[in-house]
Amino acid sequence: MNSPQKTSDVAAVADAIRSHDRFLLVTHENPDGDALGSILALKLALDQLGKDTVMYLYGDAPLPVEYSFMPLAELRRLLPDDWRERVLIAVDCANETRIGPEPEPLEGAPLVLDIDHHHDNTRFGRINLIVPNASSTGEVLRDVFAELGVELTPEIAEPLYIALVTDTGRFQYSNTTAKALRLAAELVEAGADVHRIFRRVYETVQFAKLKLLARALERAQIYDGGRLVVSYLLRSDFTDIGAAEAYSEGIIDYLRAVEGADMAALIREPRDGPARRVSLRASNDELDVSAIARNWGGGGHRQAAGFSSDASIEEITESIQREFLASAPTRT
Repeated sequence: MNSPQKTSDVAAVADAIRSHDRFLLVTHENPDGDALGSILALKLALDQLGKDTVMYLYGDAPLPVEYSFMPLAELRRLLPDDWRERVLIAVDCANETRIGPEPEPLEGAPLVLDIDHHHDNTRFGRINLIVPNASSTGEVLRDVFAELGVELTPEIAEPLYIALVTDTGRFQYSNTTAKALRLAAELVEAGADVHRIFRRVYETVQFAKLKLLARALERAQIYDGGRLVVSYLLRSDFTDIGAAEAYSEGIIDYLRAVEGADMAALIREPRDGPARRVSLRASNDELDVSAIARNWGGGGHRQAAGFSSDASIEEITESIQREFLASAPTRT
C-alpha cells in the first residue's frame, strides 16, 4: 500500500511560497508533458496568488510539437536580469544537472524549492517535496495548490491534466493509482478539455515523425531471447527527413510493446552535439531501468529513464545488454 504524502512537506513548500513574492520557475531540458504541464500550472497558480513569476527553460531546442497548443509564450530561454533576487522552484527535475549545465540559477538563488516525483531525486533544494509514489509532478503540485487555496480554474486544470495523462501513458502505466484517477476526474470537472488534449497530444503526428519511426523500427534488434529490444537513430536521419529531435519522443514505446520484451532502449544522435542520448523503458515491474541510467550519470523512473554518453552506438548497446542481464529478474 502506498504511504500517504507527508502534509508537513507540502506545508513547508506552501509557507515558502506565501513568504516570498518573486519566483523563477524551471524544469528539465528536453521537457515532456509532465515538465511543461507542471511549470505552466505552477505559473498560473502563482499568478492567481499575485506573485511575480518567470518561467525559464535552458537551451534553444524547440519544444515537442504535440505541446505547441499549450500557452507557453512566456517561457523564456534566457535568465531574467534579476534572477538572483528570485526564489527558484524546480519542477520535475530528478537532479540539478537536468536544469542545464550552468550552475548559476541554483548557486545564486536566495532559496531553492525542489518539487518532484522521481524516486532517485537528489534533493538539491533547501526545501524538497519529493513524492516517489505520485503519478506525476502535476499530481504533487495539485496538493500544493490545495494547501495554498488556489482555485482550480480550467486554465490550471488543463496543464495539470496534460502532466498526469502523459506521465501515466494515458492511464496505462503502473503509476496509475486510484489517487491519479480521482485527480483526473477532478480536473475534468474543473474544465480540462480531455478530447482536445487527446487529439493534440496523441493524434497530431507529423509525417516526418512517421518516417523517423520507420527508421527506428527497421533498425530494431532483439537480444537475450527477445527480452531486450534496442534501436538507434542517426544524426543524418533527422537531417535527411527534416525532423526535429523532439520527433523521436514516443518512439521507444513501440519498442517496449514488442511481445516478450522486458526492456527497450532507443539511442539517438542529437543534431546539436556529440553526445548520444539514450532512453530506457521497462515492461517488467521488477526491473529498475533508472539504476542502469544512473550508472551512466543519468536517472529517471523505475520504468522510464535516460542518460547521455559520448560512447559509440555499439559500445552503448553492448553495455546496456550486459547491465540488463545483470539486473533483469529471472523468468520462471
